Amino acid sequence: MSAARPTLEFFDDPAAFLVAADGFLAAHPVLVTVVSTVTERCARGEIARGPAPRWWVIVREHDEVVAVGMRTAPGGESPPYLTAMSDDAALALAGALASRGESVTQVNGALPACLVVAQETARWSGGTVRIIEHTRLHRLDELREPPRPGGRCRAATPEDVATCLDWWEAFEVDAAAQAGRPAHAALEPQDADLMLARIERGGVLLWEDDQGEVVHLTAANRPSYGVVRVGPVYTPAEQRGRGYASAAVAEVAAAARRAGHDVCLFTDQANPVSNRIYAAIGFVPVVDMAHVEIVRGAGRLTTPGPA
Repeated sequence: MSAARPTLEFFDDPAAFLVAADGFLAAHPVLVTVVSTVTERCARGEIARGPAPRWWVIVREHDEVVAVGMRTAPGGESPPYLTAMSDDAALALAGALASRGESVTQVNGALPACLVVAQETARWSGGTVRIIEHTRLHRLDELREPPRPGGRCRAATPEDVATCLDWWEAFEVDAAAQAGRPAHAALEPQDADLMLARIERGGVLLWEDDQGEVVHLTAANRPSYGVVRVGPVYTPAEQRGRGYASAAVAEVAAAARRAGHDVCLFTDQANPVSNRIYAAIGFVPVVDMAHVEIVRGAGRLTTPGPA
């Protein structure tokens, strides 16, 4: 059989995308966890439109859906986010975005697809490419309970909204600082109302030490296609190294498993501590991902020419 030429179908309606991509999303629930959860939030009106274009895309080969992507981040560079796809599909997507006149200065998602799109975009715009963040998606295999630190894990309450918002932002800032890179805009931004809604549905847990001081936060997204994605996981610097993250993530994961859900999370490959503690409690790598930047020459793109 000859190689299939990838075809792309763009959507500006998240609900329509979810219907069209349903079979693929259901077949690969861990791999598409970010796309499915973010799109569902967009469909509920929880993520506002930003100034950049907003779209979802389905990639087909031989009329079969083989990949999906989206551009939904409302702030910052609003990088397209891609699942794994063939190089041909990634090149086709880069060409489609150029033909649409979109300015693309960053790309996020599975490797090598995000790197191929960025490199092709850089070629047309005279830019160069660098990876600014390496991440890794993990799936929980067999949960191994870690040693339990002092204190207890409890559900956040409405009185904790301010703390949760502060730590949500601090997570991005601290993770970037530890890796020596600038913080970037979140794919799933929060405000007080959204945080309160997360808290009221039980999506944020806090650890209290033996003195009743809150020392750690672990959050989890709504289940999507049978998968709960854990994150962010944040401990203030002065409380780190005491086992709070391991214990809280294990507690969240155990609850999700009891409810019949699979569990996944992302780690920053520049942070060996988080990779080590999640491996110790049973998370195994699924796919490597990256946040890629076109560092110069990026602007309004022209239709690509031959290599």
